[in-house]
Amino acid sequence: MKNGIIILDFGSQYNQLIGRRIREFGVYAEILPYYTPLKEVLSHHPRGIILSGGPSSVNAKNAHLIEKELFESGIPVLGICYGMQITTKLLGGKVSEGIKGEYGKSELIINKENILVRDIPKSSTVWMSHFDEVTTLPEGFELIGTSTNSIACIANDDKKIYAVQFHPEVSHTEYGEKILNHFVFDICQCEKNWELTDFIQSEVKKIKERVGNKKVILGLSGGVDSSVAAVLIHKAIGDQLTCIFVDTGLLRKDEGDKVMEIYGEHFHMNIKRIQAQERFFFKLKGVGEPERKRKIIGNEFIRVFDEEAHKIENVDFLAQGTIYPDVIESQSVKGPSAVIKSHHNVGGLPEEMKLELLEPLRELFKDEVRKVGVELGIPKELIYRHPFPGPGLGIRVLGEVDEEKVKILQEADAIFIEELYKHGLYDKVSQAFVVLLPVKSVGVMGDERTYEYTAVIRSANTTDFMTATWSKFSYEFLELVSNRIINEVKGINRVAYDISSKPPATIEWE
Repeated sequence: MKNGIIILDFGSQYNQLIGRRIREFGVYAEILPYYTPLKEVLSHHPRGIILSGGPSSVNAKNAHLIEKELFESGIPVLGICYGMQITTKLLGGKVSEGIKGEYGKSELIINKENILVRDIPKSSTVWMSHFDEVTTLPEGFELIGTSTNSIACIANDDKKIYAVQFHPEVSHTEYGEKILNHFVFDICQCEKNWELTDFIQSEVKKIKERVGNKKVILGLSGGVDSSVAAVLIHKAIGDQLTCIFVDTGLLRKDEGDKVMEIYGEHFHMNIKRIQAQERFFFKLKGVGEPERKRKIIGNEFIRVFDEEAHKIENVDFLAQGTIYPDVIESQSVKGPSAVIKSHHNVGGLPEEMKLELLEPLRELFKDEVRKVGVELGIPKELIYRHPFPGPGLGIRVLGEVDEEKVKILQEADAIFIEELYKHGLYDKVSQAFVVLLPVKSVGVMGDERTYEYTAVIRSANTTDFMTATWSKFSYEFLELVSNRIINEVKGINRVAYDISSKPPATIEWE
C-alpha cells in the first residue's frame, strides 16, 4: 500500500508499537529494516518516514547508518531516540556520551512553539531510554524542548525534519499520541487509508484471484492467528480449503471438541481432526528439559501434519496464520543475511511439500487480527482469549509430561479460568493459567494423609508482554480458587500463587 508512513527499524523494542499507533489513526504504516536501500523505501511513495530507536550508539564502529540522501528527499522525517541521534550526526551536529543515562519517566519542557508539539503543556511526562545525548544541533535546527538531562526535541521546519529523544509511542509519554498525530496529519498531510473492513473485502478478492479453483491446506491449532486465517480463506474459497487439526493431547480442557464444534459445525469448514495424543506422549516420555520438550512437540507436529497433508491430493497452497510481527522479527537488523525464522503456525514448511505459501494476515498486527476475527463472526471469547503457548500444556507441566499430569492440569486450569470469568476478572488480566510442579507434598484430606502434586496459579498484567506485574487478586478470590482446585481435582493437595514480576521472572515458567 502506498501513501502511508514508513518506519525504519534500528532494533528498538518499541518499533511495532509505533506502527500500531499510526494504524490506529487509520493510516497505513509499514516497518522496514534500517538497511533497506533508499530507492526501495521511496518506491513505497511514503508521506513520511520515522526513524526508530535502537540499542546501539551512533558513535560505535558498527553503528547502524542510513543514506544521508534520505534527508534531501523532501519527505518529512521524524527521528525517535536513536533516530534523533542518527539524524543529528548525519546532518553535522554532535552526539556525545552522556554523563549519566536517562531511563524511564522524565519531564519534557517545551522551550519554543512548534507544529510538532502544538497544544501540548509547557511541562509533561515523557519516557526516556538513552545514554548518548545530542550536544550540538545540526545547522538549520531549532531547540524545541529539553528534559532534566538532555536536549529532548528539535526541528527543522524548512526541511520538515523533526526529532525527539523520548518515546512518543509508549503509554508512559503523556502526550505522545498527540505528537505522532501532529507528525502524521499536520506535517505529513496523510489521509486515512487503513480500515479493517476494507482489508477483509480486498483480501477475500485477492485470495479468490490467486487460488482460483486450486486446493489449500492449513494447520489449524485453535489459536487466534490460524483460526482467523482459516475463516478468512474459507470465506473466499469455501471447501477448496482443508484444515488439518492436530490434537496433541496438550490443549486446554475440551479444546479439541470446541474447535470442531465452532469451526466445523458453525462455520461449516472442512476439518480433519487427527487424534495424535498417544504419539506425543510417547515422544515426551522421560523428557524433562524445557527446550527439548519444545523441539519434540514442534517436530512431531510437523511430522503429523506432513503425513496428513500428503493424503490430500492435488494441493497447491499451504496457508499459514503468519502475522506482521512474525515478518518483522524475521528481518534482523543485524543484516540482510540473517536467517528467516520458522513461523510458529506449522513450525516451518517441509521442503518436500513444495507448496506455495498463502499468508493473508501477514500485514496485520495481533490486535488487528483479533478485530478481523470479530468482524468475521468468530466468538469474542475465543478471539480475546489469553495467549497460549505453541507447545501447549507440555511446558506448563514442569518436568516430564504424561497423560495423567496433563489431565490433572487441565482440570485445575479450567477451574481457575471459570472463576476469573465468574468474577468479571478474565478481561482485566493479560494472561492467567495454572502450572503443575513436579513436586509432591504431604497433605490431609478427611482422616487420610495424602502425597500429591503442587499447583501454582499464575496471572499477569501487561500492556506489551515485555514487562509484566502479577495480578493483585483479593485473598477471598485466591482462597476460593485454591479450595475448588484441592477439593475437585484428584492429584493436587497444595496450591501456591506466583507473585513474581517480569523481569526478573518470565510470565510462563518454561
